Amino acid sequence: MRFRSSPRQLATEQELYTAALRALMRRAHSIHEMRACLERHTAEKEAIDGVIARLREQNYLDDSRYALEFARQHANSRRQGRFRIARELRTRGVPDRHIEAALESVFAETGEAELIRARLKRRLAHVRGPLDQRKIAGIYRSLLRAGFAADAIRAELRGVTRGDLSELPDASGEPEIITEGETSDGTG
Repeated sequence: MRFRSSPRQLATEQELYTAALRALMRRAHSIHEMRACLERHTAEKEAIDGVIARLREQNYLDDSRYALEFARQHANSRRQGRFRIARELRTRGVPDRHIEAALESVFAETGEAELIRARLKRRLAHVRGPLDQRKIAGIYRSLLRAGFAADAIRAELRGVTRGDLSELPDASGEPEIITEGETSDGTG
């Protein structure tokens, strides 16, 4: 069994800066991620602050740009929804104000309903046999995991199944009974 060695400890600020640039060449990082990356390489916290400040001055680190590009890539390429993208950006340490601005910008360009329809089209192309309640529930859960709103998923699924859905679970996972001619909020 191979053991992963700890990263080589860097002594100077210039070595840390070079390591940060190498990390940024591989992929973009949020400020929080870059700080964590540099902390693995040195014990000198003052040097890390200097490197982060230098990278921000040179516009190599910018959380708002990072959030926008991340959201755009995940919405357009991976067809993920607003909630999933926001959750992933929060785990990467991006502040909420940048996340909200990025999501507003991206979903103004691309409608969430379009993304749901694209995922549905791809998923339904591989369904074998008739589309029964069990298969519909599986599709519904996969769309929830992808980060889409439950009411938007229900609306698109009703369009695909022509409204003949008798039962769809809500976001909490408990089944919600919907009778013919009644909406999910009980009006009808």
